[in-house]
Amino acid sequence: MTQSDIFSLSWKYIKGNKLRTSITVIIIALGIFALILIITAIQAASNSLTLSFSTMGSNAFSIRYKERTMRFGHRGRSEATKSTKKALNEKKSNLGRPITIDESKLFCERYTFPGAVCGIGVRGPANVVVNTSRTKTNPDTNVFGGDEQYLTLNGYEIATGRNFTKAEVQSGINVCMLGNGVAEKLFGKNKEKAIDAVVRVDHIPYRVIAVLEDKGSSAFFNTSKIVLTSYNNIRRVFASEGANYTLAVKVNDLKLMNMAIGEATAIFRPIRKIKVTEADNFYIDKSDSIAESLLTNLGFLEKGTIGIAFITLIGAAIGLMNIMLVAVNERTKEIGLAKALGATRAVIRAQFLFESVLISLMGAVAGIISGIALGNVVAILLHTGLVIPWIWVGAGILVCFLVGLIAGLYPANKAAKMDPIVALRYE
Repeated sequence: MTQSDIFSLSWKYIKGNKLRTSITVIIIALGIFALILIITAIQAASNSLTLSFSTMGSNAFSIRYKERTMRFGHRGRSEATKSTKKALNEKKSNLGRPITIDESKLFCERYTFPGAVCGIGVRGPANVVVNTSRTKTNPDTNVFGGDEQYLTLNGYEIATGRNFTKAEVQSGINVCMLGNGVAEKLFGKNKEKAIDAVVRVDHIPYRVIAVLEDKGSSAFFNTSKIVLTSYNNIRRVFASEGANYTLAVKVNDLKLMNMAIGEATAIFRPIRKIKVTEADNFYIDKSDSIAESLLTNLGFLEKGTIGIAFITLIGAAIGLMNIMLVAVNERTKEIGLAKALGATRAVIRAQFLFESVLISLMGAVAGIISGIALGNVVAILLHTGLVIPWIWVGAGILVCFLVGLIAGLYPANKAAKMDPIVALRYE
């Protein structure tokens, strides 16, 4: 009997026990489904995070007065204790003091690293309404302030219009640039209509000087629903005590990044009036650091999912072994007849192993297809492309193959060792 004959016979018995096979396939599929679903969703979130937080490119960094942190879940007591101690240390070293406009200007004046571009930014009001005399946006537009370097440092390009002039930045005059989504909502597809038009941003009139290109958005930040004006305009119009300014620096050579960060630290420490014995009271973030931080947190979710899938597959292996043992008992006479007709132990063993592995692989395929399909619903919601975790797909198939092999070994050996005379007399 050839291997193809053994395979065909195994497939015949699988089709002949549809209910039993279906239940086992579903149990195996659930474990693989959970794994592939979460991995696919995590990869979609990773793509969205990279899009959200890596807008400046790998050769840029920002300076802010406190660390950007995002966490999932609850912290333990030990971590909370560390946080309390850290807060006390921050208080002693004046870590909570925002970066002022004077400190920002002084840094950009003193920072003369070769080929580097320095810019100042500040966040204005969030979730405001922008309107013309005829239409208005939803209250979901964010206002930002910057200088003439803001577009370069934050990955924006102008679709139509012009950049800020130094005079406009210094005077803080009411001029602005509209994000693509805002311009489209107010002026339709013809973006040129927006140039020199007057819009009201939170009831304050601004003259539009440019419309920005749509650079893509994510679930974490919509880059098209923004209004950009000068940082001095934010100071003048949306005045607030203790405004927090952010510095951004871009170097022309990635190899010089660490050197540029070192020089920035050396220049900014005296500006912030830090003593030699004190720690820095500001933080330097590379453009993708926040994404890396979030992905670290997502890694814990991935590990938990692997654990759940592993437990599910152990249960599925036990169930599959039980089903194969029942199949051996039900087909005892048939095994005896096959042996009487010349079937060897290897043939009988192969037949039952094929059945076990096929059932397990059917579960793997069902779980992978459903996991990828549902996981990409998350990708659609996060505005990322199709995600297929090929490495985990391969790992899922391999694991299910091993589950089927291990679960089928004992029943297959039991069937192979049967005495044909005893098996033929079995009732």
